Amino acid sequence: MTKTITRLYDDHADATAAVSDLEALGIPHDDISIVANNAHGQHGAHDGVNDHGDVSRGTSTGALLGGAGGLLAGLGLLAIPGLGPIVAAGWLAATAAGAGIGAAGGAATGSIVGALKNAGHSEDEAQVYAEGVRRGGTMVSARVDDSDAARVEAALDRASRVDVAARGAAYRQSGWTGFDENAPAYTTAEIDRERAGYRSSADRI
Repeated sequence: MTKTITRLYDDHADATAAVSDLEALGIPHDDISIVANNAHGQHGAHDGVNDHGDVSRGTSTGALLGGAGGLLAGLGLLAIPGLGPIVAAGWLAATAAGAGIGAAGGAATGSIVGALKNAGHSEDEAQVYAEGVRRGGTMVSARVDDSDAARVEAALDRASRVDVAARGAAYRQSGWTGFDENAPAYTTAEIDRERAGYRSSADRI
């Protein structure tokens, strides 16, 4: 039996460290996925992207990450409805986009929540993970055999991560009712305000 283990990170560096730890464990690249908000363009420029996340075309961004190897070398620029501009690699992003993430990205038409649910996450978890990326976070997922689950969880938990249940409760307290892929993507200013509130957040573990 296999299961999908996912973590949400406020800090992109924590997420990339988690991916490196998974690779060090020997988890195949085909079984790892990373989806990161790129509204600020820190992982490469989305040609034709505005603050609402509209994308005309994208390119591979692996070379822009300081020569990162492995899965991170295959990061592609694209947009998924509701998330806006992102960088992504792996099976989860490909499922949500409805196409492989290769050297060229573009406007994706899939559902990130649907992809997460198909991978075994609950509706609530899927909604919060997607919203977390929309608000500037990075999500890492791994598909593993049950026998590997404990060591994969340990690897993903070495870096500071988000307590998804607590973060979802905080979202709802502010009036959020669920991820809406038809809503405008967060602007860079909105993400900056959101990020500032997480620096001392109690829902990071």
